[in-house]
Parts: sequence; C-alpha cells; structure tokens
Amino acid sequence: MKLQSHYNQLYKNSAKAILDGNYKIDNQINNASDSRFGITLLIRPNDVIKAKIQLFLDELKKVDSEQYYYPNSDIHITVMSIISCYEDFTLDKIKTYDYIEIIQKSLIDIDEIKIEFKGVTASPSAIMIQGFPVNDSLNNLRDKLRENFKKSTLEQSIDSRYSISTAHSTVLRFQEKLQNPKQLLKVVEKFRDFDFGEFTVDKLELVYNDWYQRESNTRHLADLYL
Repeated sequence: MKLQSHYNQLYKNSAKAILDGNYKIDNQINNASDSRFGITLLIRPNDVIKAKIQLFLDELKKVDSEQYYYPNSDIHITVMSIISCYEDFTLDKIKTYDYIEIIQKSLIDIDEIKIEFKGVTASPSAIMIQGFPVNDSLNNLRDKLRENFKKSTLEQSIDSRYSISTAHSTVLRFQEKLQNPKQLLKVVEKFRDFDFGEFTVDKLELVYNDWYQRESNTRHLADLYL
C-alpha cells in the first residue's frame, strides 16, 4: 500500500462526508460507564513533535472548541492492537508476562524504526496526523508479532477489525455537531503538508487501555527498548 495515496484518498472521501453533514459523532467519549478495554503496543512521538501537533490543534480549537482534542499524554501510534477493546475485559484474564515475552521475541533483529509525521488527513469521525515509516522496520515488526501471536495460545484479536499498515496518530474526534465544517477543513487544508518532524523510536510501550488511550484509564505494563 502506498501510504500517501491511502491518506489522500481517505482525506478526499472524508472531507466530502464532513461537508455533506455525513460525519460521525462519537457518543461514547463522555460515557463514564464505557467498559471497553484492551491491550495495545504503541509508540509515542517526542515532545518537539507533540508541541507542533498542539499548535495545529490550537488552530482547530479557534474554529470549534467543542470537539475532543487529544492531550500530549494520549498522542500515540498504534503498533499493534493485541487485544482490541471490548466490554469488561480486565487484566486478571491474562498473564501479562506471556505477552511481554512474545513481544521481546518479535523485536529480535528488528532494525531502527524511524517515523516521519508529515501532513494531516481525516476520517468521517476524526482528524489524524499522517505518519510515514522511513524504512520497513515497523512493518517487519508487525509481521513478526502477527506470526508469533498466532502461533501462541494467548488471547489476541490481531487484525480482527482491520489489518494495520499505517502509522497515523488520531488527534481529534468529533463528539458534538460541528460548528463550522467548512472553516474546520480550511484549517486542516492549511496543515495538509505541514512537516511535524521525524523521530527515531527508542522504545515501545505495552499498555492496558480504554478505547481512546486516555492517560487516566491507562495502565502501563512494560517498556520495550529497541
């Protein structure tokens, strides 16, 4: 898959949906009884990049402050959703160490992972920063994780929703009716090719998380260094 073409097509389709009023509002964001939890292996960009992302979000807030904006603590790239969030999943259902062991095994012989954050795209329910792996290391790691987890007897739902192949980061979700869709997209257009920066991944994090990766609901399980 050519990532740029994928992001472009996604933006084209989603911008039309947003302007036509066919966007999707997430009604679960403020639901205190939302019990969807899972386990995710993720990457966090560095502070310099996160500061640039917040500048972009500040521009969007001027147009529509009522949406759900990700704080720096929650911004991430999903390497692999190992157990996709589902209702009433709790950590006592698994042995965390077994998962850490498989991830460590998968990291053997993985080259340096570098990711470039350049430009923004959209879905019918969110705004995302476009991430581009600089080499094949991230995809190689994902393939090894798929192979090693599928060989195991551990609970997992890898690729059950979709096969992950991008390196984007969701930074805004629609939680209310959009106040000014045209103006919102105007800001997005301004940042369509903005260079947020490139970073080298020094560690991965394994976390127990809610659907939105909120820090308040996240339990850190392990740091895995490259």
